[in-house]
Amino acid sequence: MLTKEINPTKAIYAASRDYVHAMEVTEATRQLFVSGTMGLAEDGSAPASLDDQLELIWSNIRCILAEAGMSVSNIVRLTSYLARPEFAEKNQIAREKALNGRAVPTTAIVITPLDPSWLVEIEVVAMS
Repeated sequence: MLTKEINPTKAIYAASRDYVHAMEVTEATRQLFVSGTMGLAEDGSAPASLDDQLELIWSNIRCILAEAGMSVSNIVRLTSYLARPEFAEKNQIAREKALNGRAVPTTAIVITPLDPSWLVEIEVVAMS
C-alpha cells in the first residue's frame, strides 16, 4: 500500500502537524472498517478517567487490527466521538502517540454517548 498526503496550500485553511486534508491510497488490496471502539476493559467496564479510556481504546484498536493482520500503520482514516469538547486535546495527544506522529485524515465530533460512562469512541479505516 502506498499513501500520499493531499494538502492544498491555496484557497483552503492550512493542514497541521497532526492533520491532513486527504490521503490518497494506492496499491491497497484489503480494507478494514473498524466499528466505533470504546475504552472498555475485557469485562466490559469503562474506567472513570479519560486517560484510562483512551489507553484502552488504542489497546482495543491494536487488538482488532492484529486479528486482521494489520497494525496502526495501516490506519488511513479516523473519527473520534467525544462526550465533551474539552476532551479534544487529550484525544489528539493519544492519537498522535498511537500513530507514532503519523497524520491521517481525522474528524472529531462532540456527541451524547449511549452510555454516560463512555467518554470517547473511535472508529478507523485501515488498508493494506
